[in-house]
Amino acid sequence: MIALAELSIADAPSYKLTAWPAIDWAAVPRVVRRLQVRIVKAARANEWHKVRSLQRLLTNSFSARALAVRRVTENQGKKTPGVDGEVWDTPTRKAQAVERLKKHRFVAQPLRRTYIPKANGKLRPLGIPTPCS
Repeated sequence: MIALAELSIADAPSYKLTAWPAIDWAAVPRVVRRLQVRIVKAARANEWHKVRSLQRLLTNSFSARALAVRRVTENQGKKTPGVDGEVWDTPTRKAQAVERLKKHRFVAQPLRRTYIPKANGKLRPLGIPTPCS
């Protein structure tokens, strides 16, 4: 099992990732949901400074990154490579993806904007992934 270093004030656990299957998947969505609820409450109370700090806490939390990687790698298109040509298909690659997101090294490739005509004569914007160089 992954050792929980300690729980911070925001209940975002700080994990030392050892293996993808060892993640406590019952706790991860609860942590993410709890932070999301706190963000909504702060927004309803017009506490925008608190909203921004909680959003930063959520995006930097291990739980949010792990849940994002899990959602991407366990859906119907899990075998389809992204615009960067990578497929996170093994537990090792999934764990590396979580760490890569932590280090802010992941940069999405740009999209080419194309407009498709709609039935009413207007144009609908469409983002097409550009090939990797």
